Amino acid sequence: MSVKYTLWKSRCRPIATLKQIAQQCGVSTATVSKVLNGYSDVGQQTARAVREAAAELGYVPNAMARALKTNRTYNIGVLFIDPMRSGLSHEYFSHILESLKTQAEQKRYDITFISRNIGGRSMSYLEHCRYRGCDGVVIASVDFTDPQVLALADSGIPIVTVDHIFGNISSVLSDNVSGMRDLVRYLHGRGHRRIAYIHGEDTDVTRRRLAGFHRTCRSLGVSVPAGYLVPARYHDPEGSSAATRRLLELDDRPTCILYPDDFSYLGGLSELERAGLRAPQDISAAGYDGIPLSQNIRPRLTTLKQDAETIGRTAATLLIRAIEEPETAFPEQIVIAGQLLPGETVAAL
Repeated sequence: MSVKYTLWKSRCRPIATLKQIAQQCGVSTATVSKVLNGYSDVGQQTARAVREAAAELGYVPNAMARALKTNRTYNIGVLFIDPMRSGLSHEYFSHILESLKTQAEQKRYDITFISRNIGGRSMSYLEHCRYRGCDGVVIASVDFTDPQVLALADSGIPIVTVDHIFGNISSVLSDNVSGMRDLVRYLHGRGHRRIAYIHGEDTDVTRRRLAGFHRTCRSLGVSVPAGYLVPARYHDPEGSSAATRRLLELDDRPTCILYPDDFSYLGGLSELERAGLRAPQDISAAGYDGIPLSQNIRPRLTTLKQDAETIGRTAATLLIRAIEEPETAFPEQIVIAGQLLPGETVAAL
C-alpha cells in the first residue's frame, strides 16, 4: 500500500459520532455531550478520557446540530470595502481582520465577507447577510453614508463598527485625536513650527485627526497656513506624491510633512527624491499607522502605531457578546490608544 493512499484514506475516514466515543469510553452519549460542551458536572478522569477519545477518533462537532440547538449559525459577517481596492493586502486593515478572525475562531465562529455580488447576482449587503445567515456583522472601511450600509445598520442584526460611530451601535475606535496630538507634540519638541498635513478623505477618522492636529497646534502656539493642509486619499502614494509637490512649491515651504498613512508616505518619498531632497536632512516627514514596512525602510519612518491587533480582537469580542448575551449587551464606544514610534525621519532643528 502506497504512502499517498494511506494518507488519503486517513483523511477520508468517517467523522466520529458521540455514540462511538461513548462506546469507547464506556459512558453514555449524554455524558460525552456534557464533556464536549464544557459542562463541569462530570468527573475529571471521565472527562479526560472522553476528550482523548474524541481527539483519537477525529470527532468534529456538527455545525448544523449546534445551530439548531442554539438558534445561531456561528457565522460572522465582515463588511470591508477599501476605496483603493487593495483588499486584504491593506497593511493596516489586514492586521485588524486577522486579529478579529483569530478571536472569532477561538469562540468557534466562522467569517464571511459581505459583498453586493454573489455568483453574478446583485444583492444588497443586508440581503447577503440574511442569505448567509450571519449572526452579526463587523463593518470597517466603508462609505458609512451609503444607503445600503445604513439599511444594514438599521436592520436589527448585531453590528460593531470600526473607526465610525453610529448612535445605537457599538464601535471600536483608534484614538486618532490623541495619536495626532502625540505626533505634533513630538515634532514641536524637535523644533518644528512649520508643519504641513496631507490628510485623507472626509471620514470620521480624518475629522478626528484634523481636530487633534488643530487643537495641538493651537495649544502650542503653532500657526497653520491654509496652504499647509492638503487633501489626498488614504493608502494612495500617487495622491500623496502630488500633494507633496504642492507643498514643495510654496514660497515658505514646511520643515515637516505629516502623511495620511505610512503607505502613502512612499509617494511623498518619491517626490522628495525627484526634487533632490532627503529626509530628514532637507525636510522631515512622519506617517500614521505603524505598519511593519515603515520600520523596515531606511531611514525608519517616524509614525504613530495604531494597535490593530487589539482593535480586531475587541471588535470580535463586542460582537460575540451582543450575539450571545443580547439581554445584557448595550452600545459601547471603546477607544484604543496608539504608540508613537520616533523613527529617523524627523530632524532636530
